[in-house]
Amino acid sequence: MALKKKIAIPLLIIILVAVAGGGWYAWQHKGHDHAGESKAAQGKQLYTCSMHPFIIKDKPGTCPICGMELIKKIDTGVAGGTAVQTPEQKQQADMLGHVSLSTTQRVMANVATVEAKQGTLNKEINAVGIVQYDQSRQAKVTAWIAGRIDQLNVNTVGALVSTTRPVAEIYSPELLATQQEYLLALRSREQLKNSSIPSISQNGEGLVASARQRLMLFGVKESQIAALEKAGKPNIRLPIYTPLSGVVIEKMVQQGQYVNAGEVLFNIADLSRVWVEIDVFENEVPYVRVGQQVEIRSAIEHGAVFNGRISFVYPFHDPKTHTVKARVEMPNPGHMLKPDMFVNAVIRVPLVKGIIVPVTAVIDTGKRQVVWVETSAGMFEPRDVQAGERIEDKVQILSGIKPGDRVAVSGGYLIDSESQLNSGTRDQGSGTGKGGHEGHSAPTKAPPAKRDSLKMDDMKM
Repeated sequence: MALKKKIAIPLLIIILVAVAGGGWYAWQHKGHDHAGESKAAQGKQLYTCSMHPFIIKDKPGTCPICGMELIKKIDTGVAGGTAVQTPEQKQQADMLGHVSLSTTQRVMANVATVEAKQGTLNKEINAVGIVQYDQSRQAKVTAWIAGRIDQLNVNTVGALVSTTRPVAEIYSPELLATQQEYLLALRSREQLKNSSIPSISQNGEGLVASARQRLMLFGVKESQIAALEKAGKPNIRLPIYTPLSGVVIEKMVQQGQYVNAGEVLFNIADLSRVWVEIDVFENEVPYVRVGQQVEIRSAIEHGAVFNGRISFVYPFHDPKTHTVKARVEMPNPGHMLKPDMFVNAVIRVPLVKGIIVPVTAVIDTGKRQVVWVETSAGMFEPRDVQAGERIEDKVQILSGIKPGDRVAVSGGYLIDSESQLNSGTRDQGSGTGKGGHEGHSAPTKAPPAKRDSLKMDDMKM
């Protein structure tokens, strides 16, 4: 019995000590949430590089490989197969498409923005034209009577002529005889006007009128007839005048040459106004209208600009060039535009009003058209837009942005690539394997680390 007491007493003491120790441990850890500690440990904010997602740090900084600013790493908790996100993670998930660029990154990527403005997009039609004579300002100098050219006052093509100066003088026996008949009719009228017989006095007036009419049919002017009456003797040579002041473009007679009635002596053109016939491609003909202003440029005249208006659109189509001709009437100061000269024509057609941005601002993936909008300093957001008319370096936006938005016009593809890399990094963390815009592939594997340039303490694998 004594032996049993010796064994039982130490065993009892050991049991009491164990129970007391267990109670103290339970009291010390009463109310502590191990799951909360684990969650707090898991919820610690980490930072990673969008270009090198295997770089993970516990504080902000720069990537030791590329020097880019580290971004926040999003961790997704999974419970029972369903993703559970904290409010902060949900806010970050909403910003997946956004890209933040530092000042250095913005300069290195050459990112520039402009303000989207409401305006009118002008369609510019470029055409090639040829200067032509104004057909309404051309004339021919002809012989109104057969005879010999005794005096030729214009001897060269290109000479300037005027309606007040004769271009030639012609000798015609028939014209000389008609002048003598007119002078004789005048003298007869003086003798017969005092006759007491009315029919005789009227015959004198009739002879004068008949002879005068014949002179006018031979091209004799009123002033020349008046000079003939005053001189009282016929002119041997009759001056020939041009009906239009301008430039001699063709000369078909020589001095001393005999000509017939109606034969052309000179062709005259007034170059103070000209026509320009331009060739408009058939797909641009619907935009061309009579009355539109046209800008004419000539390379020969050192880029001089002339303005005219479309006066006629020809109803003919050239099947070889697939063009339609349009006539432009315009003044020609100083005769700077020469006939048969090639010129460039520009027609600006105003289209409907809308939001206008540079073409480089729109990224076309084939299925979508995306514009990167700077929502705040350095923060860019992708917007799906619908593009309308495109004219040269401008495009009309029908929907997706509003006037006043600042859009990226250069560096947009780099911003888009940055967004895809960020999406790829986050998708790797969540296990989805999808990210980026349509038509692009997101990276799925991290590039191998450079052992020579990396420190192992910069990475948490």
